[in-house]
Amino acid sequence: MNILTNLWNVVFFAGFVAYLGIRGVHARRTRHLATVHRQVDGLEKVMLPLVISTSLLLPLIYLFTPFLAFADCQPPAFLPWCGLVVMLVALWLFCRSHADLGLNWSVSLEVRKDHRLVRHGVYRLVRHPMYASIFLWCIAQGLLLPNWLAAWSSLATFAPLYFLRTPREERMMCEFFGQEYRDYMDQTGRLFPRLGRKNRLPKDSDKPAAAE
Repeated sequence: MNILTNLWNVVFFAGFVAYLGIRGVHARRTRHLATVHRQVDGLEKVMLPLVISTSLLLPLIYLFTPFLAFADCQPPAFLPWCGLVVMLVALWLFCRSHADLGLNWSVSLEVRKDHRLVRHGVYRLVRHPMYASIFLWCIAQGLLLPNWLAAWSSLATFAPLYFLRTPREERMMCEFFGQEYRDYMDQTGRLFPRLGRKNRLPKDSDKPAAAE
């Protein structure tokens, strides 16, 4: 098993378990909430399984079987150290994003009953910090695993999903919540804080929130 042959594989697996644990806790908390609008089309149904298979299944296949040995590589010694730093930041942001959203989180494009537009915490500066954390996780996976297929396939599938889904998500939010969400878009960045503009958003709002 590859997990026993490389210390960085153990480090990645520990982060992997933490990542799944964070998502699992919040998925259980929100699974019984009523949905008032759900926007999942054929594109979403195709892309989500691809992202899941490359971010969850391929790393496990690499760590616990020899089937991906053809893609093994030997990255420079400093890259896993960079991967560790990126992984810790990704896990913190992933956890913080879920905590700030609370019961407003959903894995797909949904508006639930009594959702609120969360504009405090990390959402005060960034509209999609959870997507940012997933991008960071994909990069950490690439830097930590010495197998080019298991390492970088998750980034190759998540990036198209993000670029296809986010404009649709924001159009949905504008249709539901009007000018207030447009103002929120104008005052925040998608993945990174918008520099050079004073954040004038209040800490809380009574409007519903987006998925991630």
